[in-house]
Amino acid sequence: MKKEFSADELFQKVASYCSLSEHCVSEIDQKLTSWKVEKSLKKKLIDKLLANDFINEKRYCKAFVNDKFRFNKWGKIKIALALRAKGLNEELIDEALSFIDEEEYLSILEDLLKSKLATFKNLTDYEKRGKLFRFAQGKGFEPAAIEKVLQYLEENGTFR
Repeated sequence: MKKEFSADELFQKVASYCSLSEHCVSEIDQKLTSWKVEKSLKKKLIDKLLANDFINEKRYCKAFVNDKFRFNKWGKIKIALALRAKGLNEELIDEALSFIDEEEYLSILEDLLKSKLATFKNLTDYEKRGKLFRFAQGKGFEPAAIEKVLQYLEENGTFR
């Protein structure tokens, strides 16, 4: 038999969940839905979490961008798409993406392409370039950034 929780108990439970890591409104909404909380109570709980700063979408965006960039090595396009899928505001997404250092961004892309390049055997430079470009696009990097790094790698003889 499942235990029924009061509104205060649910708030404590979801506040504890929010304290463990950053979450956005859509994630909390999904969590409350999975707990079979009715819509009116869900709205009240989310409003209370926002008021008490348990949920802060600006802070969430910054943390998400930082984690996906540094640990998953995602490009800006893939990060932005993931944040849009969570229903976050375009201004918040743009602001969070602006915190990515451009030099570090290109450096991570360069490292990714170098490690991928090491896996190629018996390919022409043209084939290598195409495969590297598609690989970087799949990681969410912009065509201009990819082109810049590929040009740099070619000029430094890394393709040989």
